Amino acid sequence: MTLERRTARILMRPWTTADLEPFAEMNADPEVMRYFPAPLTRQESDALAARAQAWLEENGWGLWALEVDGRFAGFTGLARPSWNPSLTEVGWRLPRWAWGHGYATEAARQALAVGFDELGLTEIVSFTAVANERSRAVMRRLGMTRDPADDFDYPPRPEGHPLRRHVLYRVQAPGTSS
Repeated sequence: MTLERRTARILMRPWTTADLEPFAEMNADPEVMRYFPAPLTRQESDALAARAQAWLEENGWGLWALEVDGRFAGFTGLARPSWNPSLTEVGWRLPRWAWGHGYATEAARQALAVGFDELGLTEIVSFTAVANERSRAVMRRLGMTRDPADDFDYPPRPEGHPLRRHVLYRVQAPGTSS
């Protein structure tokens, strides 16, 4: 399984040390991190990139670094949530300059294809804080659907936290029924 993927406009690739600075800048941006508990420190950001790269190397899939016209553009890919590793989720995080161009949707479609066509998954989920309409719109563009009965309180968030309630979207592999 190749670690690099390409779409019409995006290179999905392993992480490099050159990604660390723009990744840290993105993770320190309060608007990018609006639906997370807090922006990441440089150390937290570097650790996340290292974990993503290690997972890619070990499994051949995961959270790919994105590159658009030679510029680091965040990440998109597949992951297993620590609070429920029986699920496979598709997720993304892009810097503000990359918002509104369809990059998240384009890269996530490629990640879904890897999940369904190469890994043989029958279902992939995505989730976010209720108020994160931008990510919810990407989920809908990907053909994902939401059953309000699946909405949940995100386990790492304490009771009463404004980002505790999350919505869950699902998509089935082509040719399977829910």
